[in-house]
Amino acid sequence: MAIPPVRLKPDTTYPVRLKLDTTCVVTRGALVIAIVAVLAVHSAVAQSTPDRATVLRAAADALGMVRWSDIGAGTTRLPAIDVVNTMEFEGSGTTESAGRAVKTQYHVALGYNPPAMRVEMTRAGPDGGAPQRTIHTVRDTNAWDESEIGAGLAPGKGTATPAAAALRERLLQLWTLPYGVVKAALAAGEKTAVSTEGGATVITFPLSGPLAGITVKAMLDSNNLVTRVETRPDNPALATLATQTEFANYADRAEVLTDIKSPGRMIRKQGGRTLLDIDVKTWETNNPYLVFPVPPNVKTAAN
Repeated sequence: MAIPPVRLKPDTTYPVRLKLDTTCVVTRGALVIAIVAVLAVHSAVAQSTPDRATVLRAAADALGMVRWSDIGAGTTRLPAIDVVNTMEFEGSGTTESAGRAVKTQYHVALGYNPPAMRVEMTRAGPDGGAPQRTIHTVRDTNAWDESEIGAGLAPGKGTATPAAAALRERLLQLWTLPYGVVKAALAAGEKTAVSTEGGATVITFPLSGPLAGITVKAMLDSNNLVTRVETRPDNPALATLATQTEFANYADRAEVLTDIKSPGRMIRKQGGRTLLDIDVKTWETNNPYLVFPVPPNVKTAAN
């Protein structure tokens, strides 16, 4: 920005109106210093503001989600491809049950097209009793519980119980995984904001569809990996959807290495309670064959 020359008399004071609507009196030398300082601050702010596209690409690259084409040149180069769709991981740790942290075997199958997730938990029985197994499933706008995988799809094969009230909570688990964060932030377009807090890069964006009205705030570490995800609902009635999830110990945990990094530790909290604390053993990222068909009785209940 060009600054017009200003001729000032020595040892003379001049009133100056600043942008902050604060009037002060400065001498010629002080005025020059003030102008230089304002320009320096403006330049520093401009340089410190992260670029949204750059940050999201860095986050996707850090996870290994994207494959970049070397075919073509200039505007004819083929676009980047998001290679993450279906995944499957398992681990062990604790989950909350009736206000207690219970030892749990944790197995998850998930997909992003369509958005779906099946969480199978086998908890230690109370007082040394028999283990307790639950299967919580969601796909698109349907949520249900299964007595066994594939329950309710054929006569005599288990029971599928509609669980419409759990729809948002289950979808939120899917979209707050590191890969879901990047996908949803990209989908939010210009509604996604990038900033810095305490030296860390922060991505903030709104969710849509059944999760409309929920804002996600994700923090990246120095390697551009998602380390913390917070969700905040606009509606106080949805306070149970205000969660904090932490991710750590990233590595390639697939049976056949794919360069896709996955977290080795997951901790999810809600209202000060720890809902889940899992150490991940394996995380299959080679798009395993997974399906999530909605049982007929669940479809009927939803309509």
